Amino acid sequence: MNCFPDTSFLCSVYRTQIHSPQADAFMDARKEPLPVSTFLLLEFRQSVRFQVRLHAADKTKGFGKHEATQMLKDLESDLRTKVLEVVAVDWSAVHQRAEELSARHTEQAGHRLADIMHVATALHLGKGEFLTFDGNQKRLAEAEGLKVVV
Repeated sequence: MNCFPDTSFLCSVYRTQIHSPQADAFMDARKEPLPVSTFLLLEFRQSVRFQVRLHAADKTKGFGKHEATQMLKDLESDLRTKVLEVVAVDWSAVHQRAEELSARHTEQAGHRLADIMHVATALHLGKGEFLTFDGNQKRLAEAEGLKVVV
């Protein structure tokens, strides 16, 4: 598969959100496992756990433990059944690429490290397409020649 997702895409797959219909349609149409990195999985899991903390402190924010547990179970199921496939990454090379992206883009556009890492990973893996619903990350991916497909 010639694409690589970011966390916003995974969140739309594993939790009903405004972009979930697009994410679900993409996932239903694919014929191969969706490649993911260990860093992407870590950020996704961290984000889910952080939302539980937010919700515990203020019920108008985040989401509850039950929903989070289901999201993580669904993720693990998709990893076991090869809906998602963890790909090998040379993290030293990705870090170097991320440093280059940061130097070129962060001062002007304000990118977060995780966003830079996902784009750097996609480029390192030779992917031509990027899956994101994050507008700022979309601009970074497109500036680096990736086609944003959702």
